[in-house]
Amino acid sequence: MNGILVIAHEPLASALRQCVLHVFPDAALAVSALDVPPHQPPEVTLAQARHLIALQGADDTLVLTDVFGATPCNVAAQLIDRVHTRLVTGVNLPMLLRAVTYRHEPIDTLVARATLGGTQGVMPLSPTAPQNQSRRPAHDPAHRDHQQ
Repeated sequence: MNGILVIAHEPLASALRQCVLHVFPDAALAVSALDVPPHQPPEVTLAQARHLIALQGADDTLVLTDVFGATPCNVAAQLIDRVHTRLVTGVNLPMLLRAVTYRHEPIDTLVARATLGGTQGVMPLSPTAPQNQSRRPAHDPAHRDHQQ
């Protein structure tokens, strides 16, 4: 089984992990989080990340970071070997949920599924009336909510 490590600006990594464990409580050992506080030296973050990967004991690890080019991503780039560790940046909750769902698949497949989950989880929505309710016209004379 693959391990998943989220490295992000504090407190995003831990918050994402908690959200995932709300849906998949059995994934506690497979998903680790590393919050990067402001002003922490990259060497410290790198050592912590290596320790978390070793603790997972997974065959392969998918590393997810929040922002391309920021410290968490730069540190994560030093971790990956493209054989047993892969990096995807721009982590969001749909991406992480997809990664956890497919964590048993080969690492290349996992990377593809996580990336697709992240992009498919971002979509514009139009405001609509709740089901079985009609919308009131914008200038309805019977609408008195904010009249003085």
